[in-house]
Amino acid sequence: MKTAFLLIISNIFMTFAWYGHLKPEHKIKPLWLVILVSWLIAFVEYCFQVPANRIGSNQGYTGAQLKIMQEVITLLVFCVFSVLYLHEKLKWNYLVGFALVAVAVFFVFYPD
Repeated sequence: MKTAFLLIISNIFMTFAWYGHLKPEHKIKPLWLVILVSWLIAFVEYCFQVPANRIGSNQGYTGAQLKIMQEVITLLVFCVFSVLYLHEKLKWNYLVGFALVAVAVFFVFYPD
């Protein structure tokens, strides 16, 4: 659970670094400034992501399992972010696509 918790925190920072500038009031900012701020936020993201992967690996997760776990967490965090921060609607086809990723999780974690 420690790995998942750190990945959630990491993905919150990552989502703001990558998509936080898409609000209309931020689109007027100079691109160089947006890149700089995004890199600073991404630094914090890495401070959680790297330990999460190290801990997960030490707990026996494979690289593929860590990656798919991170992708699902990214999608969940992004759904909340897009609705609450960007005020976008989650469309049915987005949810179907996200569900297909959840199916991938099943196969990645399925015992050999």
